[in-house]
Amino acid sequence: MKQGTGGKIINVASMLSFQGGIRVPSYTASKSGVMGITRLMANEWAKHGINANAIAPGYMATNNTAPIRADEARNRSIQERIPADRWGTPEDLAGPVVFLASQASNYVNGHTLAVDGGWLAR
Repeated sequence: MKQGTGGKIINVASMLSFQGGIRVPSYTASKSGVMGITRLMANEWAKHGINANAIAPGYMATNNTAPIRADEARNRSIQERIPADRWGTPEDLAGPVVFLASQASNYVNGHTLAVDGGWLAR
């Protein structure tokens, strides 16, 4: 803010920022908090030319989710709910992040963008 040139903040939320989780209360609470703090930042810092937004990744094929994907029944139940019919990849996050970091999103503030293959639409 001291620089007076504004900027962009992109936080990482989760689908569980929108939904209640099962067996992951700490994760659900923290990711819900990310969405809340993103809105607070937008309200307080917009007057300084700072946009605060978040992305909410859906199920992503990463090392962290390898055990879930290896469980055939669980993997199938997750994938059946995703309209895109596949797990996301880290590369799927690049476009939304570039958009939120660019001037194209100058009037987008306090938003959490789901990048979930359509999971939340179901």
